[in-house]
Amino acid sequence: MAYKTLFSVLTDPDLVEPVLEKGIALANAHDAHLDVLCLGVDRTQTGYYYAGANAMVLQETITRAHEEAKEVEDKVKQRLGNSNIRWNTEMGVAQLADIGRHVAAHARFADLAVLPQPYGENRGAELEPIVEAAMFDGKVPALVLPTDGSVVTDPQRIIIAWNESNEAMAAVRAALPILQAAEAVRVVVIDPPTHGPNRSDPGGLLSQFLARHGIRAEIDVLSKTLPRISDVILRHATDTGTDLVVMGAYGHSRFREAIMGGATRDMLEKAQLPVFMAH
Repeated sequence: MAYKTLFSVLTDPDLVEPVLEKGIALANAHDAHLDVLCLGVDRTQTGYYYAGANAMVLQETITRAHEEAKEVEDKVKQRLGNSNIRWNTEMGVAQLADIGRHVAAHARFADLAVLPQPYGENRGAELEPIVEAAMFDGKVPALVLPTDGSVVTDPQRIIIAWNESNEAMAAVRAALPILQAAEAVRVVVIDPPTHGPNRSDPGGLLSQFLARHGIRAEIDVLSKTLPRISDVILRHATDTGTDLVVMGAYGHSRFREAIMGGATRDMLEKAQLPVFMAH
């Protein structure tokens, strides 16, 4: 397995350089093609304009979105033009409420989406539905890059956040090319269940699965000594000098995660290192 088509969505000129830096590095490492969707976002709500509203106002918002998309695409083309990879860009405009459909239509033909962290200062409201659309509707794993902190283009120390869920297994399978190239892989299990078939060997079957793919993994069994699972994972990542976290996304419904919080949302908000997610 290899990543032959990488995909990214960019809506902010300030995010072009950090996202493309990682995208270009991955494309070089896997001899892959990089497709970039440059979107201008019309943030007016559907139905906001009533009958007889000034058409010039509506046209102005669309024109502004086109200009933003063109600014992003120009910057993307300039950066990719100075690289040695195969690439393609597409420019478009989407309403905030409909952005997921546009993203999914492109993401479904990719092997991996490389996307900016959706939360943080000066981050647009469109970034969250972009990440969700790629994973849920496009059915593609996502490599989410941090707002702050350095991005290691060739991660050598990787943590797998393992809870035996289908989502976590999907993330591991999707991340195999990256895991196989790493120097050290750690399977992190937090408060393993006291009952069940794997209670005496938490993470053992996953370690066996990885070994058959040529990946030697250590198993770290941790206690939940902090209020959130994500806090435990991130602290362990710092303690072990981790470059990348691999985990399943949205074990609960997205609505419940959005209202009550969850490990996925917490990681996307707080992580200062790349997070590889799949559902």
